[in-house]
Amino acid sequence: MTQDRIKSFQNQLLNWYDKSARTLPWRDFPTPYRVWISEIMLQQTRVDTVKPYFEKFIQEVPDIETLANISEDHLLKLWQGLGYYNRGLNLKKAAQLVLEKFNGEIPKNIDDLKKLPGIGDYSAGAIASIAFGERATAVDGNVLRVMARITSNTRDVLEPKVKKFFKDEVFELLPAKRVGDFNQALMELGATICIPNGKPHCKACPMANLCEAYQTGIEQNIPVKTPKNKRRVEKKTVFLMECNDFIGIRRRKGEGLLPNLWEFPNEEDHLTIEECEKYLKKWDMSIQKIQPLPKSKHIFTHIEWDMIGYHVFFNSIDDKLEITWSTKNDIKEKFSIPSAFKTYLKLISEKKYNQ
Repeated sequence: MTQDRIKSFQNQLLNWYDKSARTLPWRDFPTPYRVWISEIMLQQTRVDTVKPYFEKFIQEVPDIETLANISEDHLLKLWQGLGYYNRGLNLKKAAQLVLEKFNGEIPKNIDDLKKLPGIGDYSAGAIASIAFGERATAVDGNVLRVMARITSNTRDVLEPKVKKFFKDEVFELLPAKRVGDFNQALMELGATICIPNGKPHCKACPMANLCEAYQTGIEQNIPVKTPKNKRRVEKKTVFLMECNDFIGIRRRKGEGLLPNLWEFPNEEDHLTIEECEKYLKKWDMSIQKIQPLPKSKHIFTHIEWDMIGYHVFFNSIDDKLEITWSTKNDIKEKFSIPSAFKTYLKLISEKKYNQ
């Protein structure tokens, strides 16, 4: 872009941001800690979903020291429903490293930020620019989409060299001041105007006069992305196990998908009631009755769980099993059960499934 065009881009975008930016809790008081927590929560998660989680997290974990010393169970419970649980676990690891290596202060240098677990190029740029005013880019999916349309670029935005190209382009656009606001404005534009799904709101866009894709009518054909591989579908049978108002749960393994989180016991494939009875008999527990539950699906990045469920009532509990028997209230308040099981978690409190 020419210098005049760059200046117009900066002014138009920042003027729009000043008038139209959403009110978000982390923007009201953008300390390094709050910016960091919000950026990690916002990875692959919608803003409206993050807001209540952020506010509760900051209330219960207000600073680096508290985060570094929080129990893993409490941390995972606060994260329950946000998904991608390693993000939360990495926060604790990073907080401990900040105390050990950086005197308890979140570093503002990009290279130092990237030494912290869970912080990559984008997060480091966002934290450095928003919290410290550093001259750094923060190029996420929203920014890639905006820039591809502005420049009418039909290259595959998922290719590393194309991402690098746009990162360099954005760096050239950064203003001398208000770098953090500029980065947030680009992301805001992509989230609210230059949207990913459906027709972008070009007539309301402050950059329409500078957007080459809009001017040539190809905005809906951009950005270009390589089609994702089809997700693998895994069938599961979930057991909502109950005895004397106690519910059986178990902790998942410490590696792989959803490590160390709690779950309702489950088995591969879809089992019939007869197959369930045969499977459960190996636990040597007296079954009172088995009640079918609704089907459920959960989509991970590369896997889809196709679940059926059964509410199994037992006459007695066998303490030798690797099952933790908990009250319904403790499951709600203390144990971190991932949203993959939300259909069955919700049923615990529904009267028709407790008869």
